[in-house]
Order: sequence, then C-alpha cells, then structure tokens
Amino acid sequence: MASEDERTVDDLFAELPEDGRRTLEEIGMGLPELRRIADGEGGGMRRVRGVLSEFTAKADPRRPGDDEGPDRRTAVWPWMRLLLAAVAGCVVCLLSTLMLGSGLSLLVGVLCGVGVILAALGTRASHGGLVLRWLTVAAYFVLIFVASYTSQEWYLQLRGVEQTATITAPSHQWAHGTRQTHCRVRLQDRSVHQVFRNREDCADRVGAKSAAVVDPSGHYRPFLGSKSDIGDTAETAVSLGAAAVLLLAPAGAAVIGRVRPRRNSADRARGTT
Repeated sequence: MASEDERTVDDLFAELPEDGRRTLEEIGMGLPELRRIADGEGGGMRRVRGVLSEFTAKADPRRPGDDEGPDRRTAVWPWMRLLLAAVAGCVVCLLSTLMLGSGLSLLVGVLCGVGVILAALGTRASHGGLVLRWLTVAAYFVLIFVASYTSQEWYLQLRGVEQTATITAPSHQWAHGTRQTHCRVRLQDRSVHQVFRNREDCADRVGAKSAAVVDPSGHYRPFLGSKSDIGDTAETAVSLGAAAVLLLAPAGAAVIGRVRPRRNSADRARGTT
C-alpha cells in the first residue's frame, strides 16, 4: 500500500466521495486543475491535500445507503417535517368535515396547527428561512379555514350527480331569537333531505321540480341547483394560492439548505488555494 507521500493526485481524487468530486469539478477544481497545482513549485502537493481535505470521506462521514452528507441532511429534514405536518393537518381537517361539519372540522385543523407551528419552530431562521417558515404556517391556516367551509362544494363539483328533485315542505328552527326556514327536497329514491346552503326561500315552491346535485355516497346534503351554480371562484383561487405556498415555501427552503453546505465547502476550497 502506498504511503501518504507516494500517493498521486489521481489516487487522492479517486478516494473522494462522489459528491465531493462533483463539487470540485463544478467550481473548476477538477482533476486537471489539481494536477496543475501539484506540478507547480512551492509545495504543490501540500496545497492539493489541503483542498481535498475539505471533501474527504473522514470530513463527511457516511453510512451504508446514505446519499447525502450530514450537513445537508440536517438542513433539509426540518423543512420536510414541516411540509409533512402541514399536509397531514390539511388532510385530517378535510376528512373531518365528513363527520363533524365545517365548524368542528375547522377546530380540528386549528388543533393540528399546533403541530405545524412546532415543526416550523424547528426550521432554521437564516438565509430567508424565517420568512419561509411563517409563510408556510400562514398558508396552512388560510387553507384549512377556506377548505373547511368549501370542501362540500368541491366534493359535489367533483363527485356530485345531477338529478331532478321535488321541493317539499321546509323545516323551521329558532336561532338567535329568529325563526329560520330551511329548504328540503325529495330525491328520486324518495328520501327527504335538508339542502346545503339555502339559496332562496322555497316555502312557496312546495311540489315544484328543481335541479339538485346529490352526493352518491350520502355524506353531504344535496345542493339545490346545478353543478354550474356551485362554488365561488374567489374562494377556490385563495385555496389554490395557499396550497401552492404551502408546498413551495418549505420545498424552496429545503433546496437552499442543500445548496448552502456545498457552497460553503466550495468557498473553503477556494480559500485554501
């Protein structure tokens, strides 16, 4: 086995991890340049060893199966954890609307938001991380607020089935000292349901036929009207924007976290030369 002094530039370069060799090539310090430095006067091999020491396996320990150095794993994982916590909270909030309704599902989303905030506090605050952290949290709360009140409309637009229903006698309830009328319809299977969001006073339309959008699984109330009448484009736009921020902010921060350690190593390599 060759001693330390007998090893050539090619031997030392071959011992580097793959990402170390790739980084050196990207900054113009590939094998040809290292050979030129080694052939120079004034301790060229010593300078080469100084450069390569920043990228040796000892300086960047790896375990079998790892494909990232520990610095980059440390920079990326907190953002991925934040993204997973936010997506999981949104999914739980949306699913809870099936059983709890919009009001309680929003409460579920807020409770899940505690975990999102804790995950956000575990991310770095430098290099724009502080802004991206709270952008993600803000997008999460905007999304669960809008989604908890519009998830039924989205669901009916996607899976709802249009059919002709018969308007039946409305139901009456007292709320806040006032008597409220709630429209009801009889569907083709002869079942009677209160409609989702009264669109008009239907007390004088008993017996009339009307288009209705029905949930085939029976989770949500029927909507009185056609599919084209469902939804609010403003709410949908806000939801899509919040979802985009929720996904892109932590993903962008994770990319910055991957690039930063490599850039720091490259700067140290230039300083050595």
